[in-house]
Amino acid sequence: MQGILLLLPDFGLILLGWALYRLVDFGATFWSGVEKLVYFVLFPALLFKALASTRIDFAAAAPLFVSGAAALACGVVLGLLAGPLFGPNKSAFASRFQCAFRFNSYIGLAVIGKLHGAAGIAAMGILIGAMVPLANVASVWMLARHGNLGVLREMARNPLLLATLAGFVFSSSGLTLPAAAAQLLGRLSEAAVALGLLAVGAALKLRGSSGAHGASCYLLAVKLLAVPAAALLAASSLGLGGVYFDTVIVFGALPTATSAYILAVRMGGDGPGVAWLVSANTLAAMLTLPVWLTIALRY
Repeated sequence: MQGILLLLPDFGLILLGWALYRLVDFGATFWSGVEKLVYFVLFPALLFKALASTRIDFAAAAPLFVSGAAALACGVVLGLLAGPLFGPNKSAFASRFQCAFRFNSYIGLAVIGKLHGAAGIAAMGILIGAMVPLANVASVWMLARHGNLGVLREMARNPLLLATLAGFVFSSSGLTLPAAAAQLLGRLSEAAVALGLLAVGAALKLRGSSGAHGASCYLLAVKLLAVPAAALLAASSLGLGGVYFDTVIVFGALPTATSAYILAVRMGGDGPGVAWLVSANTLAAMLTLPVWLTIALRY
């Protein structure tokens, strides 16, 4: 109940976004514009401000990176085992494989920010910055036979990764954000969470069939059960505590990001199947994420 009550407003925004998309005619390009605004402006501003305002001890954060990498590696390995479940449909497997380990940064930053404020956003920011390249490499590698999109190009255009790196550099420089700049970034950050979660809801695709039902259910269980369990085991073994421990558990329990669908479409994969699986992942996470969050808070 503690986890449900904590996450209820955030999941309420997701459901509101889903309802608004279907009940209110904002125009054909409205939601795509909102998603681009969040992706290219608002969330990068949130990440940069949190990191630029925090002095990061990378030695102390090393177990955080290792725990996050262990959770992601668990998803990659177990995702690879799903190949035979798709039979001869190699394109469907290559496309949906990424749903076993990709993570929704918007939900992660919203949840950890509510738990630990700026310190939590900074911790999640550095973890996302370290894990995005690994997730992209694994996803693009599997889809490479279906398109020509390069890994380095994909990472070089990722605004969340660029904002994280910029935040690292500014934090390490010892400089302080000017008051006007901090206030501007703060205003953008305030808008980021609400609009980001509304955009997640608007992107839900509940109609249609996933095809390969057994394989899809397996990947769903890997992402929402096995990956957070691996995160919990790794964080406990490495002695993580406080904000870093909670950050790893939330990271592991996150549903798949909608970027998995975008990547599949760009590289000629099974876009509709990935869209369905991402949506099922997000809805199922409304049940599983509060459980993992409660475990983290009581551990």
